[in-house]
Amino acid sequence: MTQTKRRYWLRVLFVGFIVYAATILTFMLTGNIYLFPSIVLIGNFLVPVAFVSFFYEKRDWFSVNMSATALCFFYGGALGTIAASLLEPVFISELTFTTAFTVGIIEEFTKLIGVFIIARHRRYNSMLDGIILGSAAGMGFAAFESTGYAFTAFLQSGGSLTYTVFITLLRGITSPVGHGTWTAILSSVLLRESVQGRFYINGRVIKSYITVVVLHGLWDGFPLVIRYLFPWTYSVITGQILLGTTGLLILYNRWRESKLEFSEKKT
Repeated sequence: MTQTKRRYWLRVLFVGFIVYAATILTFMLTGNIYLFPSIVLIGNFLVPVAFVSFFYEKRDWFSVNMSATALCFFYGGALGTIAASLLEPVFISELTFTTAFTVGIIEEFTKLIGVFIIARHRRYNSMLDGIILGSAAGMGFAAFESTGYAFTAFLQSGGSLTYTVFITLLRGITSPVGHGTWTAILSSVLLRESVQGRFYINGRVIKSYITVVVLHGLWDGFPLVIRYLFPWTYSVITGQILLGTTGLLILYNRWRESKLEFSEKKT
């Protein structure tokens, strides 16, 4: 694989950030309100697209093509957020530490809609296939959800661009250690256990699902209680860093297993 390909995701991130900064600067100089949707969309989709690009550069190792990856991103984002928005009000009246795990149960399932649609009837049955499709579905969900948060922040702040950009950057930076990582972990096991588009829910898949639900629940729930347990200025940030690192380590382990699986299939 060439040096250019290995660094393509960095080019996406760098060029996208330049365009994002230029759009914000132009908006500030001209006051052109028509640029605001561009600020929100670029800010919320930039990191997710770069994250998926990072894995897609390893496309020589798996059988998922660009169109399948893009569609999984869209399905996981559009259909995943719609399904979650329909289910969460039924089971959750307010967000507490306990109901944060209910959010995890719902969203970790709805994000798989994209994977189910793309992988059914196809021979995507390796961990590598699962990682790329899972990261695409998870990051699509993160991008669509964060866009909603950004518009909400804009309205609730009385049209504050500064606050909207802050929310966009915060969610964009943290998205790789959240939705993208969790769905990639689960999808890698799901597709490894499947056979030619037929999904099998066994103990390994259930264990992986519980793992990502716990990570998701703690991610949403910790900020609600950690200040009272550890009244320290940076307690919330520290907790999120630990959870994010845990998720990345699990995904890294799945990545190593998938490369070993790929090597064994080649031999």
